[in-house]
Amino acid sequence: MRNFTLITALLLCSLSWISVSASESHTVEVQSGGDVSLMCSNISSTPTQTEWFRVINRTKTSCVSSMYGSDSEASYCDGFQNGFEMSSNISTIFLNITRVNSSDSGLYFCGCNKINHTVLVNATYLQVQGVSESDIGVDSNTEKGSDGMTNVMYVILGVLTVFLTIVIIVLTVKNRKLQTGTADL
Repeated sequence: MRNFTLITALLLCSLSWISVSASESHTVEVQSGGDVSLMCSNISSTPTQTEWFRVINRTKTSCVSSMYGSDSEASYCDGFQNGFEMSSNISTIFLNITRVNSSDSGLYFCGCNKINHTVLVNATYLQVQGVSESDIGVDSNTEKGSDGMTNVMYVILGVLTVFLTIVIIVLTVKNRKLQTGTADL
């Protein structure tokens, strides 16, 4: 019984770690005013509609660009016509951003249409470092808010892991007492 309890506790701790790891996105850092290329795997073996999205204010998803296959011209959504260039080859879908500024910071998703459903391939958090002249007056609280939210998630998962470990220990002790009481009869 002791081995079962230890294995269960270790499994719960490792599941908490896995869920935190899986929820994190790849981060790309770039200096303000520089250029960056975001990439994701092209999971379709045939020409399909591919798209880039961006999360705004941690709640609203906005279209950045889309294209059909690697030979077509990309179309850009409102607000993303200047400085953004989408391209694709057989294995990779690119989103090139020139002269980035802090307003370009955020979580970008790449996806494609498979069997009439959009499949999100991966997420990339773009973190713009430094301040350029074009950044003056731009609010950079989005970046700080994202880091704060991640820290809150770590604390919640840590507390939950400790709580579940305590519950397992208490239940193990109660079970052992019941087994000992039954053996004495």
